[in-house]
Amino acid sequence: MAHPALTADSVAVVTGGASGIGLAAARRFAGLGMTVVIADTRDSLFAKAAADLRAAGAREVVTAEVDVADRAALEWLEKDVAARFGGTDILMNNAGIQPGSAMFGDDTVWHRVLDVNFWGVANGSRVFARRMIERGRPGAIVNTGSKQGITTPPGDPAYNVSKVAVKAFTEALAHELRNTEGAHLTAHLLIPGFVFTDLTRGGRTEKPAGAWTPEETADFLLASLNRGDFYILCPDNDVPRALDEKRMSWAIGDIIENRPALSRWHPDFAAKFAAFVAGD
Repeated sequence: MAHPALTADSVAVVTGGASGIGLAAARRFAGLGMTVVIADTRDSLFAKAAADLRAAGAREVVTAEVDVADRAALEWLEKDVAARFGGTDILMNNAGIQPGSAMFGDDTVWHRVLDVNFWGVANGSRVFARRMIERGRPGAIVNTGSKQGITTPPGDPAYNVSKVAVKAFTEALAHELRNTEGAHLTAHLLIPGFVFTDLTRGGRTEKPAGAWTPEETADFLLASLNRGDFYILCPDNDVPRALDEKRMSWAIGDIIENRPALSRWHPDFAAKFAAFVAGD
């Protein structure tokens, strides 16, 4: 059964919506006949993105230059959408950055990553949800997390921390919404696999064989919303769900079995992890 908010009379707001997963999801919403609002900091991408959404079938398209780290900017956006269309039905807090980080690296990088990746999600959810609840209409809030927020691999600690926070926040949001009288909103955590976007391009001009396209990810998102999934764990062409489950199970096992932190990458546990994945 389709999610009740995935209808032509809904209004979808997508942050980080000018390219990548955000734009692909916005196209899917447009294809259902929705009004679509894309918010991004890259206004140079707006004209093409808006044309794509109109061609996909959007009832109306609005673009807004918004930095999600700025709560006041999101408050302005929410009020503008409400004034134009009565309110928001689907909110996708998708904007994110990954400039790279080091444990003892530049504080400015850490603050910016957390401001965009975590506070952008928290700001968006907290600003938009109030009116979404008050309207009494079916709705959904989708927050883009990452597998790095679950298995926390070494190499980019600021990004990992931000995505761990998104996971915890979205779980708490789902609990709050289902226990709020009169709320007809669902919350969902999108957990992409390897997706070929500007964030992961790394100078490449062609999609690696192992990566999904943003469109494949958006299709998986909509199918998951229609199933009512909270954890939208996306595979890709290299990593099937079964392997993701093994990696995540091992990660929580570090706590349960009191192994060293990130033991999957610890030389003393490499053979044990390989055997665990193999099912030995």
